[in-house]
Amino acid sequence: MTQIKKQHKKEKTSHVIYRFIMIAIGAVLAAVSIELFLVPNNIIDGGIIGISLILDYLAQNTIPFVNFGVLVILLNLPFMYFGYKQIGKTFMISSIFGIVGLAVVESFLHHFHPFTSQPVLAAVFGGLILGVGVGLVIRHGGAMDGTEILGILLTKKLPFSVGEFVMFFNIFIFGWAAFVFGPEQAMYSVMTYYIAFKTIDTIIQGLDETKAIIIVSDQFEEISDAILQRLGRGTTKLKGKGGYTDEEKDVIYAVVTRLEVTKLKAIIHEIDPQAFITIMNTQETKGARFKSAIH
Repeated sequence: MTQIKKQHKKEKTSHVIYRFIMIAIGAVLAAVSIELFLVPNNIIDGGIIGISLILDYLAQNTIPFVNFGVLVILLNLPFMYFGYKQIGKTFMISSIFGIVGLAVVESFLHHFHPFTSQPVLAAVFGGLILGVGVGLVIRHGGAMDGTEILGILLTKKLPFSVGEFVMFFNIFIFGWAAFVFGPEQAMYSVMTYYIAFKTIDTIIQGLDETKAIIIVSDQFEEISDAILQRLGRGTTKLKGKGGYTDEEKDVIYAVVTRLEVTKLKAIIHEIDPQAFITIMNTQETKGARFKSAIH
């Protein structure tokens, strides 16, 4: 029993170490994007990072001790406290580790030459690298921006969703950027934000996107067998009842990769052209019995 406990503790510690290594990699990538792509071209991101970049630009040569690293830590601290209250201690520690790492690495990169002076290239590749970095931090339990935490708190009292609040908040930031850097740089900033946002989604959800399928058909046995035999995917049979006819129905639930969806629909149509099919995106799929067919 003692040996099992020790082994479990060791696995848990190794998982924590891995998580912090990935957060550190994410912080480095975000710092590279900000310092070597965005800042030299007067391009910003949304949220607290965007505010910090604008304030850093305005404070240049006037307040020497104020820089991006200091600002991004100070502006995020109140949100980390609320994050601790809302989400937990692990989230707060992971987030502070990522934010401090971002600030330290960004200040270290001050003396490096920027990768490009072309705003389009800076917006595209800066957004991609920033999205990968922030996505890694989020995927491993942290955050680099307190905007969504603020949104969670405020939307409990206001008639807005978190997404709507973040959108309104960023409209204000990009409007401010247009006033400080000019409208053209603000448009590049919007492009960067959009690319980073989409990249973050990809990193969090994974490249192996899966689809959940619900099938209602009188030929459920034959369809279920065909999915197993021809796609190598197991199915789950659920019991349902028609809302209009009150008739008992067998429902098939299956999970496949996005590349298998077309073949799955062809199999179902071949057996029962009248089958009712619902295809849904899944955030994440785990389990020993589900292994991607993509190698």
